[in-house]
Amino acid sequence: MPKFIVYFVKYVDAVNYRVGRFAMYGIFVMMAILLWSSISKTFFTPSLWTLEMAQFAMVAYYILGGPYSIQLGSNVRMDLLYGGWSLRKKAWVDAFSVFCLLFFLVVLLWGGFSSTAYSLEYGERSPTAWRPQMWPIKVIMCAGILLMLLQALSELFKDIARIRNVEL
Repeated sequence: MPKFIVYFVKYVDAVNYRVGRFAMYGIFVMMAILLWSSISKTFFTPSLWTLEMAQFAMVAYYILGGPYSIQLGSNVRMDLLYGGWSLRKKAWVDAFSVFCLLFFLVVLLWGGFSSTAYSLEYGERSPTAWRPQMWPIKVIMCAGILLMLLQALSELFKDIARIRNVEL
């Protein structure tokens, strides 16, 4: 494999590993927000921001942890046929199916960029009582989709290397 592909795979995997390990702690952020929500509803005046902030934290948790999940191979697969195949045949099927994922992610990223630009240009706010700005979560979503796109390319290169019986 060309050196730039080897470096690309190495650096994309390293970045997504670190971002994924950081995003793992997002579950504790969600738990703290929801705990405060319960406490404030029981003992104080209910907070307006807790439900929506928990939703934002969950979006960040899933979208930033997705590339790490792909990297670890812990994504959901239909093992009915796949489990019995050789590594090379799995690589062929994965290399084919990653093109569908890449197409989906490019369309999603394109829509995400235009939505983020709209949000920044017009100061879009959520239509709830709290009315937070929407651009921060949209930027996080675009970053996560971009990282997922890069990880999908990395996985494609790894599959091509497996097909060619080359180690990356």
